[in-house]
Amino acid sequence: MTATDTETKTAGPRPAKLGAVGWARWFWRTLTSMRTALILLFLFALASVPGSVWPQRGVSDGKVAQYYADSPELAEWLDRFWLFDVFKAPWFAAIYLLLFVSLIGCVLPRTAAHLRELRRRPPAAPRNLSRLPQHAVLDADLTVEEAAGRLRRLRFRVDTGPDWVAAEKGYLKETGNLLFHVALVGVLVAVGIGALYGYRGNVLVVEGDGFANTVAAYDRYTPGRQVSAESLEPFSFTLKDFQATYIAQGEKRGQALDYAATLAVHDSPEAPERTYALKVNEPLDVNGTLTYLIDHGYAPTLRITDGSGQVAFEGAVPCLVVQPATFASECVIKIPDARPEQLGILAAFLPTTVPLQGGEWTSVFPGAANPTVQVYGAFAGDLGMRNGVPQSVYEIPAEVLKKLRPLTMKAEPLAVGEKLDLPGGAGSIEFTGVKEWIALQISHDPGRLPALIAAGLATVAVVFSLTVRRRRVWVRIGDGGAEAGGLTRTEGGDFGEEFAEIVAALNHGSNPGVKDAR
Repeated sequence: MTATDTETKTAGPRPAKLGAVGWARWFWRTLTSMRTALILLFLFALASVPGSVWPQRGVSDGKVAQYYADSPELAEWLDRFWLFDVFKAPWFAAIYLLLFVSLIGCVLPRTAAHLRELRRRPPAAPRNLSRLPQHAVLDADLTVEEAAGRLRRLRFRVDTGPDWVAAEKGYLKETGNLLFHVALVGVLVAVGIGALYGYRGNVLVVEGDGFANTVAAYDRYTPGRQVSAESLEPFSFTLKDFQATYIAQGEKRGQALDYAATLAVHDSPEAPERTYALKVNEPLDVNGTLTYLIDHGYAPTLRITDGSGQVAFEGAVPCLVVQPATFASECVIKIPDARPEQLGILAAFLPTTVPLQGGEWTSVFPGAANPTVQVYGAFAGDLGMRNGVPQSVYEIPAEVLKKLRPLTMKAEPLAVGEKLDLPGGAGSIEFTGVKEWIALQISHDPGRLPALIAAGLATVAVVFSLTVRRRRVWVRIGDGGAEAGGLTRTEGGDFGEEFAEIVAALNHGSNPGVKDAR
């Protein structure tokens, strides 16, 4: 015998390798275990947190742009990890799909086992009932049929033998547990349906203007993968009026009380017009497409005449709010058709204007009690709008602004009806009135109702899972009399009180005081 043979005998047989099939089976069992499902559920909730911490595209585009303006390097790194598009991120989708598979892998075997358990008869009575956690000697002279009948009236599932009765109830605990997991799968499916067949868009509408639900009408549009232009509900509306109500006096002066937008709605091109009062928590619903009021602001109307004496621009200018407490806003007007030079104007809109020391002006109230427009920059030159590079309508890029020729800087505020003449015969700016704008989010989510139903089912299932207990009761009848024993198959709770009521029902007949939880 060689040294190698001796070492082989000492070491014993080598363990068999798992192989590809073995590793696949191990991975599936690990993925579909309850522990893995709970870990993935926790990771799913944790992965949703960044969506609340950082602004998300499609919901807060302005805040995302501001993040890039304030911290461009940090914003670039955040964007690399999809933190501005959390719910579209590959890592979020991976957690979502793994959780989906894990839940299905958990639920299906447990459902099959639970169905087999429902068809199975309660086990026969043990020989020695006195060893059970609950035990009592019955006073009544019972037969097997009488004991079985009294337990059935207490909603127990009953099986009988020659001298014993077995009863069990509390199956709703496992049923609720399974329904909870099925409901979680339902929520995931509903979210997936919404992502595939739903769409969401944002649009800004000024008083007097209209909106038709077409792709071209949106300022931002995010469709699902299975959504086409023909999928959009063909409704339209006109913004007739918008009213914001504020507290006028006291410590809460300026606080908003109510917002209401009056819409003239056509549910389809052939439908008659109907009036709808759109409020923050009362969206417009047209066949499942919801229109939400999410923001508002002012849009002063201006008439701008160029150097040739022609009206180069006339209309409302939506201004972005910079001071939410007073609704002081900033406005940008670009007039590429002005002659002999293009005009670019930077202005401030002050709803309730009051003077400050040093020639400054400010707004002290969000309502338009004394509206003015203050031009703090008027420029002439090439606005760069015809070079093919897209620009925001709410700003003049810094590199373009540097090339423009200043005309007027920080002029006196204009009240409604007043005019500012630009130097050098470049034209004039007239403040003609005040309108308001509203920002709307329009969304269609076919998974919304299924998700609500699944969430409600999950809530009910949790109640059953946490409150119902599986318990068994046996009655053995012999020559010396009858005795009963009982136990619970789940931890927690006191079965002693209920067992005493069951014993009383066995001794004296039906007892309505016995708990009837299934």
